[in-house]
Amino acid sequence: MHIEHLAIWVRDLERTRLFYETYFGAAANDKYVNSHKGFSSNFLSFPDGGPRLELMQMTGVADSRSNGVDQFIGLTHLAFSVGSESAVDSLTERFRADGFTIVGEPRRTGDGYYESVVLDPEGNQLEVTA
Repeated sequence: MHIEHLAIWVRDLERTRLFYETYFGAAANDKYVNSHKGFSSNFLSFPDGGPRLELMQMTGVADSRSNGVDQFIGLTHLAFSVGSESAVDSLTERFRADGFTIVGEPRRTGDGYYESVVLDPEGNQLEVTA
């Protein structure tokens, strides 16, 4: 058994898809559109395999209570392993230079990860780990 995919609602499907393609090497399938429901989505696959990420957009979906910093019950972050501490540092600086919010500077955690935390364009927390 394995996780096949995770899905997140987004306000801006194209911008969010481009973010994951640009910074994590994701490849998107052809966009699915159901105009009757006002729904569209892309599935993103990542270079080293693993679960896919489904980005979904639909009119009428309410905003989350999460602001990317405060904690709430439910899914809290996605973690991407980039292979090395220097890759964590480099990608974190690239996010910073490109204007993304860094909510956790690169550091060694109590459970042995080296990680930083950034918000994607929709305010979702992403851990960048080694």
